Amino acid sequence: MKKIIFTLLTAMALSGCVKKDEYLNNDTKSATAVPASTLFSYAEKQLSDVLATSAYNVNIFRLTAQQWTETTAISESDYDLKLRNVPDGFWNAIYVNVLRNLYEAEKLTQADVTLSAAQKSNQLAQINILEVYAYAVLVNTFGNIPYTQAVDYTNTTPKYDDASQIYDSLLSRLDDALSKLNTTAPGFNTADLLFNGVNEISSWKKFGNTVKLKVGITLADVEPAKSKLAVEDAAPNALQSNADNVSFNYLTTTPNTNPLWVDQVQGHLIDYVAGATLVDLLNSLNDPRRPAYYTAIDTNANPQASDVLVYKGGAIGKVNTYNKFSTFSNTIAQPNLPSLLADYSEVEFDLAEAVERGFNVGGTAQQHYINAITASISYWGGSANDISTYLANPKVAYTTAAGSYKLKIGTQKYIALYNRGYEAWTEIRRLGLVLPLPPNQTSYLNRFTYPITEQNVNQANYSQAAAAIGGDNIATKLFWDKN
Repeated sequence: MKKIIFTLLTAMALSGCVKKDEYLNNDTKSATAVPASTLFSYAEKQLSDVLATSAYNVNIFRLTAQQWTETTAISESDYDLKLRNVPDGFWNAIYVNVLRNLYEAEKLTQADVTLSAAQKSNQLAQINILEVYAYAVLVNTFGNIPYTQAVDYTNTTPKYDDASQIYDSLLSRLDDALSKLNTTAPGFNTADLLFNGVNEISSWKKFGNTVKLKVGITLADVEPAKSKLAVEDAAPNALQSNADNVSFNYLTTTPNTNPLWVDQVQGHLIDYVAGATLVDLLNSLNDPRRPAYYTAIDTNANPQASDVLVYKGGAIGKVNTYNKFSTFSNTIAQPNLPSLLADYSEVEFDLAEAVERGFNVGGTAQQHYINAITASISYWGGSANDISTYLANPKVAYTTAAGSYKLKIGTQKYIALYNRGYEAWTEIRRLGLVLPLPPNQTSYLNRFTYPITEQNVNQANYSQAAAAIGGDNIATKLFWDKN
């Protein structure tokens, strides 16, 4: 069944990857010929793809998080978003390929008289949880965005909604969706490519609560009471172990491989090397995840068999010679590397932070911190000895690591979020981590600027949104960023 669905998705992809204005000119009514289940599957894959790809005109988050840096074409590492229209690519990928398909799937599900009430309720809840996830990504990337008028293809000039009000709506939608999930009935079953029908609805409950936990903790510095309520409600029902991780599992054969593999391995690209920011941090902690993250290299000008291999990252925002630095590891370079949408490690880091903030989620900050690091090292193939040795390092141990709880938790969460550039970038901003600036910049990249197409086609609403957030530039902080 999975292979059949993937074949359908491949066919749909021919018309799915288009710009917003091109999409709006298409006859979207033809979507009624496609089952809601296929549209849902397609949206899941597209969301996973956009977060997994390394295409520099769509997803540059590994660069903004300084997990990687560029070799010769260094514009994105230097926060130049305009050269390759990065905001347009990311905006369209989410709005058109994800949210528009979920919108159509919702309409078809509502109209499907063959579904039982319970299955229809489950499917609508699944759609809503995925929509919330996608909208949160957009808010955390741009700030104010089209929301209430976003997917009406007859409206080419949608208004922008206030980001904080969107967050309120997302929490309400999650509560509604979670209340309607019924474990006695199926949802999309095997058309759900995240869980493939295995413990489907119970898995979606955990996923939905994890999304709620994430949205809730993001509000902690700006709306602590609202954050506390959401986090405390979600925490007991979020992911409980690595076995609960939410991922899209790619195949080893094209066209259903991880887009990162397509970009970097199949494409034989030499555009990226390891970023010195993360590599230097890992080296300073003797982190056991280094072999899973990066390649080790010989830096001797005249290499010898006895040389000790090292991990070395390139300078951020500068030209770097490809063969002089570490690159992504063989683990990362696999065609079937899963695309993680949520994992247990980040849940435990959120709970550690919640305890420090005085939220009632049980346990201690130290124990949740230990659980998070343990989960991350285990996920990347580390041994029990690796874990115990690392946790005993005074620079890592919760009671002796330097800095505030935000710095301790944020540093280890940043490490654990390798290859999940968008999430790492969000936590850098949210927890106030300080990364080195590229040579030509005076501010960290706090947000993406709005797409050029929005400035041209939706000028009045764009101008209003830009003014409302404090200016359409990369230095403008989002409403939840108080660091």
